[in-house]
Amino acid sequence: MTTMNVSLPDALKAYIDSQVAKRGYGTSSEYVRELIRKDQDRQQLRDLLLAGAGSPPTTPADAPYFDALRERVWRRAST
Repeated sequence: MTTMNVSLPDALKAYIDSQVAKRGYGTSSEYVRELIRKDQDRQQLRDLLLAGAGSPPTTPADAPYFDALRERVWRRAST
């Protein structure tokens, strides 16, 4: 694992320390790593949403579409 030093104002350092204590993180590094992972997840979701929004529609999302989707989910959940 690589080390990175980050300079923070006192107010941000105090906030991180309080979050570490409140949320049960062992260290401030664990808390910051979790924030970075969540940011990566959000970025990946944003990219997927933008790709989907830019793609041409294939199937109309109407009542029969959602009925079939519910049926597929129900079948998978019951197995």
